Amino acid sequence: MSIANYKRTLVHLKGKNRVLFITTSNRWNDEVPKSSALAHEMKRELGNDRVTILDASKLVIHPCEGNVSHMGEGGNHCGTKDSKLKDKDKNPSGHHRCWCSLNHKDDELWKVTKELLECDAVVFFGSIRWGKMNAIYARLVERLTFLENRHSTLGESNLLKDIEAGVISIGHNWNGDKAVALEREVLGFFGFKTPDELSWSYQWTQDAKDESASGYKQDVVSFEKEFPFIRLVKEAVMRFRDFIR
Repeated sequence: MSIANYKRTLVHLKGKNRVLFITTSNRWNDEVPKSSALAHEMKRELGNDRVTILDASKLVIHPCEGNVSHMGEGGNHCGTKDSKLKDKDKNPSGHHRCWCSLNHKDDELWKVTKELLECDAVVFFGSIRWGKMNAIYARLVERLTFLENRHSTLGESNLLKDIEAGVISIGHNWNGDKAVALEREVLGFFGFKTPDELSWSYQWTQDAKDESASGYKQDVVSFEKEFPFIRLVKEAVMRFRDFIR
């Protein structure tokens, strides 16, 4: 059961001092996605002073420019030293090296890497859409390729070797477990440690063809039954958003 996975993740993270949760699911209105609500409740249980939440759906993160596959004379130049973001506030470690950040002054990927490179563990939360992690998650991970390219191609140190990482997904009827397994493998390529406790998927049904309206309604009921705190968390987050406006 997913609630058992949820509790196992909490137990594991209680041994970490600095935890980063990155949510990637989105809505057009003020509704709090189920995966984001899980992140907020986990933060409350672990302690607000030890957990930072970043909502990637609210950040300006431009698409990866594909410099790994550059066809020019220099070849792969993703994350080379001359792509360093020269801003001590945005790049205090000096390790944010991404051409896209230089080419787009409004790009906010630095908000992710600034926290990521200081944490002990990071968990990505998101939705399964068409059998894979959503587009916001995919865009973010593609943009972080410079951290992987640094050690795999450029032969420099692996900045992520001491950081644990995982993926928690919420889906309806298709491919959630496989999607999470794939992303966990990707995070391993990046150089993260990927313990079992930090990656799992919730999926309402195993019937990939169940797209009935009644099924989607029952999905919500079932999710709130398994995670009975979820409605209160969503309401609390929405009240907080109203308060800070």
